[in-house]
Amino acid sequence: MRHPDPANAALMTRRGWWLVLLGWAIPGSAQVLAGSRRLGRFGLGATLTSWVVAVVAALAFLLWRDGFLTVLLNTYVLIGLAVLVVGYGVLWLILAIDTLRLVRLVRTTSPARFGIALLSIALMVLTGGSVAYAAPRLIAASSAFGSIFAASAPVVPPSDGYYNILLLGADSGDGRDSMRFDSISVVSIEATTGAVTITGIPRELGGAPFSEGSPMAALYPTGFEGHADAECGWDDWMNHIRQAAQICRDDQGAALYPDAAKHGSEPGVEATKDAAEGVTGLEIPYYAFIDMNGFAALVDALGGVDIEVAQRLPEGGGPAYEGQPAEDWASGWIEPGAQHMDGDTAQWYARSRYTTSDWDRMQRQRQLQEAILAQFTPENVVMRFQDVARAGTAIVETDIPQSLLPTFLDLAVQAKSQPMTSVELTPEGPVAVDQDDPDFDAIHAYLQGVLHPGSSAG
Repeated sequence: MRHPDPANAALMTRRGWWLVLLGWAIPGSAQVLAGSRRLGRFGLGATLTSWVVAVVAALAFLLWRDGFLTVLLNTYVLIGLAVLVVGYGVLWLILAIDTLRLVRLVRTTSPARFGIALLSIALMVLTGGSVAYAAPRLIAASSAFGSIFAASAPVVPPSDGYYNILLLGADSGDGRDSMRFDSISVVSIEATTGAVTITGIPRELGGAPFSEGSPMAALYPTGFEGHADAECGWDDWMNHIRQAAQICRDDQGAALYPDAAKHGSEPGVEATKDAAEGVTGLEIPYYAFIDMNGFAALVDALGGVDIEVAQRLPEGGGPAYEGQPAEDWASGWIEPGAQHMDGDTAQWYARSRYTTSDWDRMQRQRQLQEAILAQFTPENVVMRFQDVARAGTAIVETDIPQSLLPTFLDLAVQAKSQPMTSVELTPEGPVAVDQDDPDFDAIHAYLQGVLHPGSSAG
């Protein structure tokens, strides 16, 4: 390999094939065999180190998954990995170019030299393409995890075997001061199996009680019933609690919830959490807010969603006067049947309300949530990761701690193999909730039965 007979074309050809293949499979080996041993030892050292790291990472993933993911999903670790991937990729390309020099193509046989050159170029493109694919995704992951998830929020253990998250949706385009939550639900994730139950709470549910010991319970010990304020512009509904706790207070709720901002939340969200706990009887330590104004970007990033549409729905801002037919103001229609929706259509599907009831809209929003979760397959997210991360960073706010990400990712994988349970607290639902006079004890008992089937509460 090091001192071949340059006059023997057949030998030089075999040598050329071997050097290119070995140099790609074990970067640095071609230089150790036929070129600069110093460069070869450096390349081999980097290669062997990467192999050891890969083996250790695989073992850690199998034997210590939570700890491994905790380290891997750290923002600085992801940036460091991106730098190492780029650095090793550049080294690999340098070694490949040097290997092609060592082959001495002019000494190989005429037909083979073109094959050796093409193989070398193809392997360089494969290596460079892998680096170009991996590095931006690692950087995007670092940016997304750092921007979306709270670094300092406290970790709360599962409550009665569940992680409960308040899921809020609203448009923020007109200014957050006037924003009211259009969609309110509680996502309950079983802490050992990953099974998901989504409980939809009507946005106009009246008189919500607040969890015992909460700041809002001290202000409203008998619940939110009868505490409408026309001057400030709120009724005693679930989606007006933010107004009472934050918007209409001189201190913006800072005295009520002094730690909210530090933990990645805000007083209005914390007050709505306390109300959701009172309504459902569940401990809800975390929230996730979806900005519906940019919701379409997330759906498009996932490649769209598949929805079975039950009835024809209009798109558009609504009637100009009471009783105006939808045909006169609709800018388009969502037709019944199986639909693959892009982001804009999905957004109208979630928003449309003028020709249907609020309960219908709640059910459509829940249907859309399930369809979006179904699109979060590992393959789809990996293929579209940068778009998904970019959209998620723009529209998602949450106080879920970064340190809980490994646990939730593991549970998300398990959840894929199980059906999702959906509960709607509506007059047509299994509890027959009257939004003007809800029976909260009945709601508590029913949800306990859903989450803990077979228990005495159910």
